[in-house]
Amino acid sequence: MKVISNVKIELRDIQAIALSWFLALGLLSQNFDMAIDVPIILISIISCLTTQILADLLIKKQEKLDLISRSAIITSLGLCLLLRTHSALIMALAAACGILSKFLIRYRGKHLFNPANFGIIIVLCCTNQAWVSPGQWGESFSLALLFVGVGGLILSWLGRWETTVVFLLVYSLGIAFRNVWLGFEFEILWHELNSGSLLLFAFFMLSDPRSIPDGKVGRIIWSATIALFTLILKYQFFLATAPFFALFFCSILTPLFDYFWQGKRFNWRETTYYLGGKNHAETQIS
Repeated sequence: MKVISNVKIELRDIQAIALSWFLALGLLSQNFDMAIDVPIILISIISCLTTQILADLLIKKQEKLDLISRSAIITSLGLCLLLRTHSALIMALAAACGILSKFLIRYRGKHLFNPANFGIIIVLCCTNQAWVSPGQWGESFSLALLFVGVGGLILSWLGRWETTVVFLLVYSLGIAFRNVWLGFEFEILWHELNSGSLLLFAFFMLSDPRSIPDGKVGRIIWSATIALFTLILKYQFFLATAPFFALFFCSILTPLFDYFWQGKRFNWRETTYYLGGKNHAETQIS
C-alpha cells in the first residue's frame, strides 16, 4: 500500500505568484524609475514575515507558528509593487504597520484595513521619504491587458469580482463625464485606465476579501463610494494618491456596510484545493 500526500493549493498561493511575476516584470522592463532595488524588496519581505510571526506569538498567543505566512508575503509584494522609497527603514515601517493593523485594528473578528494600503498611508502621512508614483508602470496596453487578465481570473475564483468592476466602472464614467464637460479628447480616459498602478490597486488591493464588506450589495455600494471619493480627491484636491486615501477612509466604514448589508464572512480555507481531490489530505493507491 503506497500513500501519496496531495499537494495543497490555496488561491493566496496563486495571488502571490502573480504579484511576484509582476514585480519581476517591473524590475526587468519598467525599472520602477530606479526607486526600488533588491535590498528594499528583501527588507519588505523580511519585515512582514517577522512582524507576522511576532504578532502571532505575542498578540494572538498562537502556539503553532506559520514561518512563511501567505498573508505576509502578499502584503510585502503589494508594498514593493506600489510604494517607492530609498530608505530601508521606511519600507520596514510600512511593512510592520501594515501587518500589525490586522491584529490591532479589528471589529468583530475582522480587520478593517488592507495591510499594504494601511502601511502605505502611514509612511505617506508620517514621513517625507515615501511616495506612490501613478506612472511607474507606464501606460502599455499589453501590460494593462495582462493585469486585467490575471487579476480578473483570481477575482472570479474568489467570488469578489464586483468590487473591482464597480470601482472601475464608476471611476471611468466619472472621468468620461468630466472630459465631455471640459471638451477633452477620449485619449485622456484611455490614458487614465491604462495606468498599471490603478489596475494593480483595483485588482489586488481593493478586492482584499478579508477587509471588504461581506454582503454583495454592501460591496457594490462601498466600491462605488470609493470611486467617487477618488474622483473628488484627484480632481478637486489634486491628490495623486487619491485611490489609496479613498480606500483608507472608506475602510473605516466597512462595519457600517456589514451592519446594513450582511453576508457570509470570507474564509480562505474555502479556497484551498488538493491535487487529486478537494479537501482530502491524502490519497491511497494500491
